Amino acid sequence: MPRQFFRKYLPHADDIKNNRYLSFLGDKLHTSEVWHLTRHSLAGGVSVGLFCAFIPFPFQMVIAAIAAMLLRVNLPIAVAMVWITNPLTIPFIFYGAYEIGAWVLGVPSVAQNFDITIDWVCYELIKIWKPLLLGCLICGVSSAVAGNLVLRWFWRFHVARNWQRRKLRLLEKLKNVTKR
Repeated sequence: MPRQFFRKYLPHADDIKNNRYLSFLGDKLHTSEVWHLTRHSLAGGVSVGLFCAFIPFPFQMVIAAIAAMLLRVNLPIAVAMVWITNPLTIPFIFYGAYEIGAWVLGVPSVAQNFDITIDWVCYELIKIWKPLLLGCLICGVSSAVAGNLVLRWFWRFHVARNWQRRKLRLLEKLKNVTKR
């Protein structure tokens, strides 16, 4: 069953519920709906997490957690999926999103020398914010839809494979019984 597969890798609900940094979420964190391991809740959690991963602002995990609670989808999956944008992947992902946004808007891509200072970031952000936000929206929506479809396909494939295995075991038992 896919449930056991996901249960192996997800943190235990009590560990997250008792986390002092998440206490501001209150009783919403303790509702059972955000901890269910169903096809709907997992696919929704993947969608929420992937969409929030492309938000070019800090606190993506908090946004994903709040959205998961409001939409009643799996909270741990939503928060975990945000981590596709981590310190190693953020430059590549957001640069790709910027390029997509610039292409859709028909704006020439700005290739600059990067300087990691507050002044440089503020100055450059004024020039690139429209293509960046549009590219992040396009990438967020498309990855959320794709992630949802892939997870639903994986779930159905896993369930069908288990049914097929059960059917084969039953046929083997019937063969063994008829041979006697």
